[in-house]
Amino acid sequence: MVEADEIEELARRVNNWGRWGPDDEIGTLNLITPDVRRRAAACVRTGKAFSLALPLSQAEGIQLGFMPGRINPLRTMVQINEAVGSWGMRTSDDIVMMAMQAATHWDGLAHVSWQGRIYNGFPASDITAAGTAHCGIHKVRTLVGRGVLLDVARALGVEHLEPGYPIRAEDLDAAEALARTAVGSGDIVLVRTGQMIHLRARNVVAYTYPSPGVTTGTVGWFRDRDVAAVATDTIVFECYPWENPEVEMPVHRLHLVEMGMTQGQNWVLDDLADDCADDGVYEFLLDASPQPFTNAVGSPVNPVAVK
Repeated sequence: MVEADEIEELARRVNNWGRWGPDDEIGTLNLITPDVRRRAAACVRTGKAFSLALPLSQAEGIQLGFMPGRINPLRTMVQINEAVGSWGMRTSDDIVMMAMQAATHWDGLAHVSWQGRIYNGFPASDITAAGTAHCGIHKVRTLVGRGVLLDVARALGVEHLEPGYPIRAEDLDAAEALARTAVGSGDIVLVRTGQMIHLRARNVVAYTYPSPGVTTGTVGWFRDRDVAAVATDTIVFECYPWENPEVEMPVHRLHLVEMGMTQGQNWVLDDLADDCADDGVYEFLLDASPQPFTNAVGSPVNPVAVK
């Protein structure tokens, strides 16, 4: 069981504050350089494309009220066949209200604070009812690079990981070996647990908690490889229940606050994983640019992987 003092020691080891200057607000996404994007573009061989997003749906949404205010998308019509001019043309329009992190999304770096600070030492008090003054998701203008699928479930020989399974560094090693490609600087890593099987069965409760996920033992793994961003097919991202019930959301603290590494949740990885298993290619061009909501601490996304 990880202890609080171990988390603080790990935080010192992986900290990236000041690495890209005192005013930096995008953290490890700085690692996605033009050279990284060129290499990512070279991953496109067949032209097959995979959307990795859940539907934005009120009826089929995954939010059950565990997070206050995090609601499923509420979409309604505001115009229905309204007449325009005298030529018989009519228009329809709709509007939506939703939590930024209701479905497939990125957590922005201001999503979590620790000890009064967010990434790069900006004060948590910068986050107000108006949003965040620093590290808002709108600072991420593009998020396009080489994606690498680490199919942990398949690497361990199971359809899906058990509820609450703690993914360790050796599990990532096994998935990297399965992928036959080394995770490197600027990569966007997608960690598959197989948890989406529960949503396919429309069992939202089983999908939600308990949940398999990465542990603090993987934080150094991502830092040592200079990974730019990480996303998973779970709602929590890290294993839940927590490794230590008295240390909540340790991986969120370390990734978002200390490393400045963007996290993604609720990504649909199964079809991509099946294709990767079929052709043995686990790398691809990934476009996962967030919506540029000003001063927001997260954003919905429709990630597209192109092989």
